Amino acid sequence: MVEFGKKLKERQIQEWQGFYLNYKLMKKKVKQYTTQIESGALDHRNALKDFSRMLDTQIEKIVLFMLEQQGLLASRISQLNKQQDSLQEEPDISKISDLREAYREVGRDLLKLLFFVEMNAIGLRKILKKFDKRLRYKFTDYYVKTRANHPYSQLQQVFKHVGLGAVVGAISRNLGDLQDRQGSYLSIYDQPALPLQDPVVDAIKAASDRLTHSTHFLNFLAQHAFIMHEELPSAAEEPPSEERYHFMSLLLNLASTFLYMINTYIIVPTADDYSMSLGAAPTVCGVIIGAMAIAQIFSSVYLSAWSNKSYFGPLVFSSLVLCAGNVMYAMAYDVNSIAVLLIGRLLCGLGSARAVNRRYISDCVPLNYRMQASAGFVSASALGMACGPALAGLLQIKFKIYEITFNQETLPGWVMAVLWLLYLVLLWITFREPARDTDVDPIPQEPNTEEQVSLENGPAQPLLLKSIENEEDEEGDEESEEASEESRRPANSLASAYRLLTPSVKVQLLIYFMLKYAMEILLSESSVVTTYYFGWTTSTVSIFLACLGLTVLPVNIVVGSYISNMFEDRQILMVSEIVVFLGILFSFNFIVPYSVPQYVVAGLVMFVSAEVLEGVNLSLLSRVMSSRLSRGTYNGGLLSTEAGTLARVVADATITLAGFVGESKLLNITLLPSLVICIASIVATSCTYNSLY
Repeated sequence: MVEFGKKLKERQIQEWQGFYLNYKLMKKKVKQYTTQIESGALDHRNALKDFSRMLDTQIEKIVLFMLEQQGLLASRISQLNKQQDSLQEEPDISKISDLREAYREVGRDLLKLLFFVEMNAIGLRKILKKFDKRLRYKFTDYYVKTRANHPYSQLQQVFKHVGLGAVVGAISRNLGDLQDRQGSYLSIYDQPALPLQDPVVDAIKAASDRLTHSTHFLNFLAQHAFIMHEELPSAAEEPPSEERYHFMSLLLNLASTFLYMINTYIIVPTADDYSMSLGAAPTVCGVIIGAMAIAQIFSSVYLSAWSNKSYFGPLVFSSLVLCAGNVMYAMAYDVNSIAVLLIGRLLCGLGSARAVNRRYISDCVPLNYRMQASAGFVSASALGMACGPALAGLLQIKFKIYEITFNQETLPGWVMAVLWLLYLVLLWITFREPARDTDVDPIPQEPNTEEQVSLENGPAQPLLLKSIENEEDEEGDEESEEASEESRRPANSLASAYRLLTPSVKVQLLIYFMLKYAMEILLSESSVVTTYYFGWTTSTVSIFLACLGLTVLPVNIVVGSYISNMFEDRQILMVSEIVVFLGILFSFNFIVPYSVPQYVVAGLVMFVSAEVLEGVNLSLLSRVMSSRLSRGTYNGGLLSTEAGTLARVVADATITLAGFVGESKLLNITLLPSLVICIASIVATSCTYNSLY
């Protein structure tokens, strides 16, 4: 594994080498400060002052060069604009073609400048992180706080490419105007959503968006897939390989995700009734629902490892286990055994193939389709979450065939068993095992690329490329400039992966735990709470849960298309946490009698804000996480999945334990831990806020 500084140098544009951030020099200075402070020859204050001055000088060098290049590009565009004006008076097809190519050439030079700015932004973030780590000092917090919002801030020039937006707009507008519009004049300002066919414009837009972290609906939705991407750009485009891509196989992976989410939530409206039918308390529904999550903690690991060798095998195994688990869940009624019911749910969790579904998108879907595939993964999860309770609401029938009972408690199991059996048949007929690279490391690695994008709704395997920006230097105290091969390898256990977590990453995992805990409490206890307070039927609970699930896509459209482009991720993160807190607080039974509007509004606020929080949380997590956690079986995606799954297990266990106190106190007792964890996450976010810049 090549060390970051060497990679940075290899990607530099040769004629501009003298204007890049001198990462190697600054890395040596950090090491020097460490040695001097340990020996007592230097104190933290003087190191801070000296390093700040050096950083200011380096940033000023970058910014002045950037402004100079920006002026040259603006001058060339101005000259081309004059030629374009003259062509409007005397149209000439050949000259229009030459002019278009000239604009493209300026666009390619602009793309080089955007790559220049982006690599410097990556190097700057990394050296700030290194200083904090080696000197055990919150230098990033101080530096960002004092520089980012200053009226003469040069930091904004590097991180937000202030001023370059005008050049990006000029190139996009003029190339757009020169396209053949079949006789009609359409400007990018009149119809911003109009697709631009010119690849140079698309590349500029992608590079610009990546640098500013601006986004759109598909991008924001795909973030929920937690697909970390390559942050170190390359000026040379690499065509994506489509040799391993098979559209039907992708659809089968998305179908598996959809069915699994239905399987998870189809029992929620009836789990309390089922437990009472078997002689248990209604709050045992927490254990019934949570059993699937408990098993998923283990299945995420072994199926993720299995997918290193095959995709077809894990999917077949998953379908068989889920089919058997659902049959046992349904048969528990007639054998009158709560143990059989729980074993059935555990088997369903052991068949969770979400890690395989994500891994398939990561390894086998070409980059130019990957964002859409990731968004499809999240959409399938959201629709499954909505369809599960809705389907349970439709199964309000009762009959017997021989000695087997079919009613609202058992039908979810029988229906899901049939659906998984049909899926298995379709899988056997149409799935194509992708070709494997036999001469590379068994854990798939993605090639470096200029493109693109990310994310997901409860990760277990990262779907994007590794994030070089967040690669931690693990070289220790060795004199060599390159880290040892051992220190660059992926984590080989959950414990070693945990040791790579920085405070910022731990805070983001805490937030992820909090939002999953709050959402699970809301969903899992909904049937018990609404039956006790409002006398809701199974159909009413099903409609309520389905409506919550249906808010996922509209909320992501609003946030991804508008809010995420108006505010920074860290700002949205903080506000979303506060709104989740307010939703939890308003859900408490302070007022007697407890009203339906209070419960519904509070639940909706909590669920929607948690959904918004998940997207920005995973986006920030992908940027602050070490690249050693971007590959291998024990990756950052697996850690976040385990955090989310553990949150669901703890939440479901809390519901069952609170049931011993009584249903009248269930709501407040289960909401109290949510409130405490939410407050802790808000405080922790405040402490690491500036490190999320």
